[in-house]
Amino acid sequence: MQTLSQSPTEPDFVQNPYPFYERARAAGPFFHWQDYGLICTPVAAAANAIFRDRRFGREVPPDLARPIAPHTAPFYAVEAHSMLELEPPRHTRLRSLVLRAFTSRRIAGLQPDVESLSHSLIDALPEGEFDLITGFAQALPVIIIARLLGVPEDMAGQLLRWSNAMVGMYQARRTHDMEVAASDAARDFSDFLRGYVEQRRKAPADDLITQLIAAESDGERLSTDELITTCILLLNAGHEATVHTIGNGVKTLLETGSVAQILSPDTVQDTVEEILRFDPALHMFTRTAYESVEVMGHTFARGDQVALLLGATNRDPALWDRPDHFLPGRTAKPNLTFGAGLHFCVGAPLARLELQIALPILFRRLPGLRLAEAPRYADVYHFHGLERLLLAR
Repeated sequence: MQTLSQSPTEPDFVQNPYPFYERARAAGPFFHWQDYGLICTPVAAAANAIFRDRRFGREVPPDLARPIAPHTAPFYAVEAHSMLELEPPRHTRLRSLVLRAFTSRRIAGLQPDVESLSHSLIDALPEGEFDLITGFAQALPVIIIARLLGVPEDMAGQLLRWSNAMVGMYQARRTHDMEVAASDAARDFSDFLRGYVEQRRKAPADDLITQLIAAESDGERLSTDELITTCILLLNAGHEATVHTIGNGVKTLLETGSVAQILSPDTVQDTVEEILRFDPALHMFTRTAYESVEVMGHTFARGDQVALLLGATNRDPALWDRPDHFLPGRTAKPNLTFGAGLHFCVGAPLARLELQIALPILFRRLPGLRLAEAPRYADVYHFHGLERLLLAR
């Protein structure tokens, strides 16, 4: 296995990680990323196999877990109840209960909200140049999640600040100050939601918090801590990825002259799938081996971590012809942007709905939209999103 060195905060990599992924793929199905101290795969077949293999999982066995620093305890107290970080049987129970509330019917029912909110946000954009990230991409998903949960829309800005602080824990440039900020946000966010949960227990409403309280499976209900963590997860995961995907997608559509494809009802769905494949918002996801297991010639020992490089797997030439080209008309194939297997993202239908509705509205309302400056990606790896997207009408 080859060892490769590449700082994930190095400016050229932040702006374009794909050449490094190609170099890594040439090394074989697995390589050792020296800067992370991790075995990684840029190969779609290997990542897909690991996603679906129950001998790998997110939850680190207690005897292999590292001690938690005291200043990060509030953050990990929330994570302890996240279905993203758990394996069966707890994951099975939590996901089953969440899906009883987070139904396809409820998601489809948000279509009018996404439409009206898209128009309202566009109406509020200034004349001339504007930043699409702050003016549209951030506001849309966080307000939709607020409406879904049933919390006041005027809390959207605060929800966004808590979310941004918490996801700092996953970034390569993570510092002690970022860890403190993430823990403070986790504690404050939990306290806020705890009050709302108590209100909804006394006065149920037509919102997701009420539905999660009522959800029951085989006599089991979500505990208050599980309910709070689930709401935080839905906001953080659903909002963060969608913000970056809107920004990356609009950038790509403008740079490749593909706006006509997002505007046509016949091609909008395929175009959104190509956006999700071509420049995804999440580039790395890790798994831990629970026993000795061989994958494509490499044997993992119990406790070994492996990083699945989703930005690389989505451009694997073994699956896609001309993978570095944005081709909205390409034959649809599953990509790994939302994961696969047991932990496939429960928010994927909502993200797709928002993209399929909001992007066509944006370009219909602003047909002369163009880049006002060269877009630059933010130093937020293993996320991948723009610092800002300055556009002109």
